[in-house]
Amino acid sequence: MSRSHSTFSLLLVLALFLWAGLVAGISFLEAPLKFTAPHITVALGLSIGRIVFAALNKVELVLATLALGCALYLRVPLALGTALGLLGALLLLQTLWLLPALDARATALLAGHPPRPSDLHKTYIGLEVLKLLTLLLAGSWAFQWSLRVARERVHRPRRVRRPA
Repeated sequence: MSRSHSTFSLLLVLALFLWAGLVAGISFLEAPLKFTAPHITVALGLSIGRIVFAALNKVELVLATLALGCALYLRVPLALGTALGLLGALLLLQTLWLLPALDARATALLAGHPPRPSDLHKTYIGLEVLKLLTLLLAGSWAFQWSLRVARERVHRPRRVRRPA
């Protein structure tokens, strides 16, 4: 296995599992727990949430770009490439539609104008569940594929140059 292949394989696996950890930690741990803390008002929780999710989105975009770049360089199998494409689509949907819509609702609520009920939060949570599961699956596939490629290269018979 060439050094660059090993490096890009490691970066791909690292990006996917780091991304999964961030999504799990922020979306499924920090966000719901924040509102259980004493003295956290809805307004304060919304303000914190807006900052945290905006930062998470930026980090996700960097990790997605890194993962996709590594995958293109490595020419990963179709299943892994499809999973990465799904992750990219989910992230773009959240970045371009859901996060701005949720931010507008939070801004209206903070300004004293409660918005009409909507399913945006449920949609966001559903996409986060799908994204987390896809990240874990893609990370596992990337790791298994990298190991398989490394083993094949190690066990491949080497050509021995014979002196002329």
